[in-house]
Amino acid sequence: MDAHVGWLFRNDRTPASRYAPDLPADRDVRTVPRASSALRVLILALPFAAGWLISGSWVSALTALLWAGLVRLALLHHVTWRGNSLCHVIGERPFRTRGHDRATNLWPLALLSFGESRHTLHRADPTCARHGVDRGQLDPSAAVIRFFERLSWVWDVRCPTPDRLAARHA
Repeated sequence: MDAHVGWLFRNDRTPASRYAPDLPADRDVRTVPRASSALRVLILALPFAAGWLISGSWVSALTALLWAGLVRLALLHHVTWRGNSLCHVIGERPFRTRGHDRATNLWPLALLSFGESRHTLHRADPTCARHGVDRGQLDPSAAVIRFFERLSWVWDVRCPTPDRLAARHA
């Protein structure tokens, strides 16, 4: 339970200055917490407005708010939290992680999580931009990163090489 939602109710913040010192220095990353209240309103207001604009009725606006707003957010959060809980209990461990780390790959959840539930490579090589590296493993998030790289929106992307993978295989 703690891995699924319990961590939300604790106040032990992980210091970014220790684990990701480049993030507090990034202006764009600092902007997100300051804009979070407005973003929360926006992600619910947009479905409501779309429902209203498409049909012109309150019923459609509220239906859009419910399904494209609240239900979508609930599913998104629970798929993410399932990655934190189930991917440490069941699944395959094709890559070596630290001794106490029980991260696994859970392919059914990877389908819902855009590939992010391939947790072992993420833990074995956290700077790697791709987690689904074995044959037949779809990794939509890596495809998005690759697309952004082609547009020059991201750079210095670390992709897995055969040597890096071989060094981390279990």
